[in-house]
Amino acid sequence: MTTTLTRKPLILTWQGIDSARLESVRLLVADNRLRASGRLIAAATADDEAYSASYEAATDQSGGFSRLLIRATTAEEERQISVSRTEDGTWLVDRGQGTERSTFGGALEVDVAGAVLFNSLPIRRLGLHRESARHELPVVYVSLPDLSVRVSHQTYTTVSVGEDSSVITYADESFTADVTVDSSGFVIEYPRLARRV
Repeated sequence: MTTTLTRKPLILTWQGIDSARLESVRLLVADNRLRASGRLIAAATADDEAYSASYEAATDQSGGFSRLLIRATTAEEERQISVSRTEDGTWLVDRGQGTERSTFGGALEVDVAGAVLFNSLPIRRLGLHRESARHELPVVYVSLPDLSVRVSHQTYTTVSVGEDSSVITYADESFTADVTVDSSGFVIEYPRLARRV
């Protein structure tokens, strides 16, 4: 089956607010499907080493996550991981030494530390930028730059819906922020983390 693109490809870029960081992603959007090719660059901070990471990500027709390939590089080493979800909801995590299988609590989403794009995916899938709602979600969380994987419990709550932008409260186990998104559900500003340029 061929999917027709509902709009032409676009590039979105976010600049860090709390630290020297940059994320840029090329997106292909077809209805609820999305393919993303992105890159993150982060300078060293008092708590974290400098790194760069590149990723390829895709969602399925329902907007649920289907696969992520991410490579991370620090001064000392390079790492790579593949995370994909099968049709029956099983997650496959491959670091090049065999595949681990997990349900991650029924997660449909992936979140990558410091990568703003991944907060847009559940917002778009659930239509939170169009209609007020609240959803508590298990999410497959990938840390950078070590690429460790765990389940994270995140909550997305619509605060306001506007014609050009909407505000969604994001909360996880240790953080809360009111994220502003555009009319397509893509992040414009994520307080203390990044804003679109």
